Amino acid sequence: MATRRAIPQQARGDPIDMKNAAAKNRRALGDIGNINSLPGVDASKINRPVTRNFRAQLLGNAQVLPAANKKQINLGKAPVLDGAQVLPKKPEAAAQNKARAVKRQPLKPIEVIEISPDTSEEKKKVTYSSVLNARSKAAASKSLDIDSVDKDNDLAAVEYVEDMYTFYKEVENESKPVMYMPTQTEINEKMRSILVDWLVEVHIKFDLSPETLYLTINLIDRFLSLKTVPRRELQLLGVSALLIASKYEEIWPPQVNDLVYVTDNSYSNKQILVMEKTILGSLEWYLTVPTQYVFLVRFTKAAISDPEVENMVHYLAELGLMNYETLKFPPSLLAASAVYAARCFLNKRPAWNDTLKFHTGYAAFEILQCAKRLALIHSRVGEGKLRAVFKKYSKSERCAVALVTPAESLVSPRS
Repeated sequence: MATRRAIPQQARGDPIDMKNAAAKNRRALGDIGNINSLPGVDASKINRPVTRNFRAQLLGNAQVLPAANKKQINLGKAPVLDGAQVLPKKPEAAAQNKARAVKRQPLKPIEVIEISPDTSEEKKKVTYSSVLNARSKAAASKSLDIDSVDKDNDLAAVEYVEDMYTFYKEVENESKPVMYMPTQTEINEKMRSILVDWLVEVHIKFDLSPETLYLTINLIDRFLSLKTVPRRELQLLGVSALLIASKYEEIWPPQVNDLVYVTDNSYSNKQILVMEKTILGSLEWYLTVPTQYVFLVRFTKAAISDPEVENMVHYLAELGLMNYETLKFPPSLLAASAVYAARCFLNKRPAWNDTLKFHTGYAAFEILQCAKRLALIHSRVGEGKLRAVFKKYSKSERCAVALVTPAESLVSPRS
């Protein structure tokens, strides 16, 4: 590595060697703070920079000027600041300042005429807060105000939460996958269920957030809606989608080497990164989508749920992720159906009320078909080999909701 030739630093007061380019460039830097070169200044009496004293004098003069018409300022002798003499003002400038001070007269009070506001204009003026308050009052007349406990929590965004979920419902179909199996030549519904079941196990192993799981499945289904994937690359698609979702949702996402390990070295680092790039390019980097989990959080809050109900809701929702047929339902409808089915399973009465109807936007008859689908999946989960979700929610820390018997009202053929 090349080194730079060291140039000795020039001492203050020494003559500058003009042949030395480095010293020439540093000439101005060498003069900074050299108060010995100031004329008329005794350096032995200065214990701080002159500029500070001079600034203090300016501030003092600014305070004295308003009293110029009452007290004459002695301009004949220049003030001395720590040994530094300040030049006196010119007589002409002093006379002009005195004349200006004499001409100054107190201003006469201006009479202010108050105009009463136009009541008709006040009625026309409607603020955004008043609209929100009116909407909340209208909703409270038929349903509970579920956001009242979070009114002091800025992160809850109580003023905007209803508008946010209205927007989510408007755009949820834009990121909703289509029924893509007819276009896939090498994979089928069973293969998709096996992939999701494996991803649930990997999700548990890495202790990732629920948002990551739902976004991963969303990315897989949207990609399969656009591209035909060979059977040998289906697991590669799943692990690459998990990597993307983890980077989007997690603080510390798994490393690529960790994902290579969980695939038993079936794929290399390069293959995962290439597939990651392919997914992002095909989806045009559209990752901010309202997944089913977004609605689950809101709807479980509207249900005033206890831990048992919440775990049952998420258990049914994750079972729905494994079933291909649930793709025909919008995410908000799936979330509302999971809440309805969970309340039926746990004998919560009523199963659907005005509060849930208001916040979900669905009546009970609109979600009945989807709720029956989730109940049917729940009733058959013990018969199959894909039991990752079942084992996850059979543990006591999740209230063992997987062991709850399905509601007969939903699984009965006559219902």
